[in-house]
Amino acid sequence: MDLDKLPDGWTIYVWLIAGGLIIAVSIYALRWAKRNDQFDEDIKYLVFDENDKEKMTPEEFQKSRDVLKAQMKRREEILKAKAEEERLRKKS
Repeated sequence: MDLDKLPDGWTIYVWLIAGGLIIAVSIYALRWAKRNDQFDEDIKYLVFDENDKEKMTPEEFQKSRDVLKAQMKRREEILKAKAEEERLRKKS
């Protein structure tokens, strides 16, 4: 295919298609992030462990422990739901 023989103005369609794809992927990524709790600002506390206690204020450290407990509880809920879904899928 010789691009020189195409009529004038065809590149705008390429840009429109590319722009539409970028918007669609962006919307999909934002919806995925929302459903998977990626906008939780407390997630920053998950990088800390017991060795960071002396580097943090007591309130920050307690907040990091609380966030970790909540995340682990959420993880267990998700794993249980996936296991139940798998069990039902194998059953049918």
